[in-house]
Amino acid sequence: MPPHQALRWRCLTFDELTAAELYRALQLRAEVFVVEQVCAFQDLDGRDAHALHMLGETAHAPEGTALLAYARLLPAHTAFAEASIGRVVTAPLTRGSGLGHGLMRESIAELHRRWGDQPIRIGAQAHLQAFYRQHGFEPQGEIYLEDGIDHIEMIRN
Repeated sequence: MPPHQALRWRCLTFDELTAAELYRALQLRAEVFVVEQVCAFQDLDGRDAHALHMLGETAHAPEGTALLAYARLLPAHTAFAEASIGRVVTAPLTRGSGLGHGLMRESIAELHRRWGDQPIRIGAQAHLQAFYRQHGFEPQGEIYLEDGIDHIEMIRN
């Protein structure tokens, strides 16, 4: 059974996150964005308090709850004029399982449920354009360098 079949999806405000949940989210973000991608950047950018936090968790890990997927949903006029989804990350052990697609489906649905149907803009790593296109995002503008990694803005109308 792929790990994501036993997942529980939850979307919480910053104030609803427990210290342990926030720790797991920041730990996963650092594991992938800082260590795996060898990228020193300011992950704690002051936007987490304004975000919704999508958590894909399983309680079947030996140490209890494991966070396997995470995304940060930001309202319009926080990162972009449009609402956005960022810090999209899956645990390395789940790669190739389709979990990232589940995370995007859940995140888009929750964003629209909470804030209404509206365009969503993302700052995607350029090599992931095909992945995001599968979820209705289209490139907009030119590729730009952010934290040493090629990115491109993409929009889902």
